[in-house]
Amino acid sequence: MTEEIKNLFNNTKTRFHKYKKYFSTYEELLKNYKDKDITFVEIGVQNGGSLGVWKKYFSNSSRVIGIDLNSDCKKFEKDGIEIFIGNQSDPNFWEKFFKQVGKVDIILDDGGHTNLDQIITTVSVVDKINDGGILIVEDTHTSYISEYNSRKKFSFVEFTKKIIDDINSKNRKNFKQFKFSLSDYIYSVQTFESIIAFKIDRKKCDYDEIFPSKGKEKEITDMTWAGNEINVNFLKKPFHYFRFIIRLNQLTKFFKHKINNKMISKYFK
Repeated sequence: MTEEIKNLFNNTKTRFHKYKKYFSTYEELLKNYKDKDITFVEIGVQNGGSLGVWKKYFSNSSRVIGIDLNSDCKKFEKDGIEIFIGNQSDPNFWEKFFKQVGKVDIILDDGGHTNLDQIITTVSVVDKINDGGILIVEDTHTSYISEYNSRKKFSFVEFTKKIIDDINSKNRKNFKQFKFSLSDYIYSVQTFESIIAFKIDRKKCDYDEIFPSKGKEKEITDMTWAGNEINVNFLKKPFHYFRFIIRLNQLTKFFKHKINNKMISKYFK
C-alpha cells in the first residue's frame, strides 16, 4: 500500500501528532478521492499542518476547510484554506456553518474526542455530506476512557453500535425501529483501531429486496438451522425414548441457546 499521505505529513514544516497506523487507514479510506476536486473539512486545526497536506493530496482546486474552537487558528487561513471558529458540540454552529458552506464530501473529526463532541458532530453533519462521501472520526478509543464520557453507556462506540443495529433493522418487520435514525444516509460503517468511518449514500440506503435469478430451482434442502441443535447424545442411553419430545420441548430450546451463547461469547469479550 502506498505511503503517500504519510510522506506528505512527514515533509510538512509544522509539527503534528498522529498515530502511525492512521496513515494506512487514511490511504484505504481516501484513495478514491485522490486528485479530485472535493470539499474537505477537518475538525481540530491545532498547528494547521494537516490542512496543507490535504490540499496537496486531493487537488489544488479542492476546497479545504478547518474548524477549531480556538480563534488563534484563524491565522492559518491562507493559500486557499478556510478556517471557521466554532464549537463542534453546538448544533447551532453546524447549522450556521452549512448555511454558509453548503454540502461537503469528506469530514475528518479530529476535534475534542469527548462523547458529546463526536456524537453531536455526527448527528449534525451526516445529512450534509454528499452521496459518495464519508465521515471519519478519529481517536475513538476515548470511548473507553472515563474522562471523555459523560457516561460510558453513551460513549461514541456505543452510539456506533446503535447505528449498526439501525442499518440492519431498517424496514424489517418485527425488528426494533429506532426513533432517531441515520439509516437514510449511512449505508456502511467501517471500524479500525481508534477510527470509525461512516459511508454516505442515500440510494444505497433504500430498502433492499431479495433478487431471484431466472435460473432453475435445484430443490436442495435448506440447511440453515442444521448444526445448531443441542447435542443430546448424553441422553441417548437412559432416555432415548424421550429424545424426540425433548427436542421439541421449550427446555431444549432454552439449553440450546445457553450452549450456543457460551460457544460464541468469547468473540464478544
